[in-house]
Amino acid sequence: MIITDTQGLTAGDVTIPVRVGEIPAYRALPLGGSELATVLVVQEIFGLHEYIKDVCRRFAKAGFLAIAPELYARQGDASKHSDIPTLIGEIVSKVSDAQVMGDLDAAASWAAGNGGSAARLGVTGFCWGGRIVWMYAAHNPVVKAGVAWYGPVARAYCAGDRSAIDVADRIKAPMLGLYGADDAGIPPDTLERMRAALKAAGNARSEFVIYPGTPHAFHADYRPSYRKEAAEDGWAHALMWFQKHLA
Repeated sequence: MIITDTQGLTAGDVTIPVRVGEIPAYRALPLGGSELATVLVVQEIFGLHEYIKDVCRRFAKAGFLAIAPELYARQGDASKHSDIPTLIGEIVSKVSDAQVMGDLDAAASWAAGNGGSAARLGVTGFCWGGRIVWMYAAHNPVVKAGVAWYGPVARAYCAGDRSAIDVADRIKAPMLGLYGADDAGIPPDTLERMRAALKAAGNARSEFVIYPGTPHAFHADYRPSYRKEAAEDGWAHALMWFQKHLA
């Protein structure tokens, strides 16, 4: 697993006030930074763990304020579940989009008062969080750019929630989708449907990069699915995307 140090950064755990109570989060930013372009980092299906925290530090090293809230805080500890079906059944299926949207709004508000710029807001996420990137861009018109890493676009996890394709007409920000061509859980035709829905809605600035011979979770450097070349190229694309659209 890649470990990014905290030299030159303010980084660590914080708590964010939400509608009822507060939730944990991790944030990283350059020392003394203010009015920084802000990136909301949305966890994988496995919750807020060290890989996601390291991603925050990587963004901070590039000059951003990055913040990752623990979006399962009310439902349970994802680290206590050893298999994905149980994790989905016990926790993920109970985390509604409405709850997540509210928590991300709270994280954005917290960031704006703690070194970030309210006007320069981006969102990125991986796997489960990659889907949330699309949903949050549809929810919050303040979002200036998003980068979705292999997020499903044709499904939801919680009963009653919609898919990204369903809300594509509300996404106005430029979005970058990073996907693996060999991702068995995200059929290529669903990405084509998403691309078509964005185009039909007049969103001509969004782009997709699909890596040949590449599986799901290719950026997750602590998992066997990691693919160094695609991960590094995707990261370079993500940084350039945010530097361009959050300037």
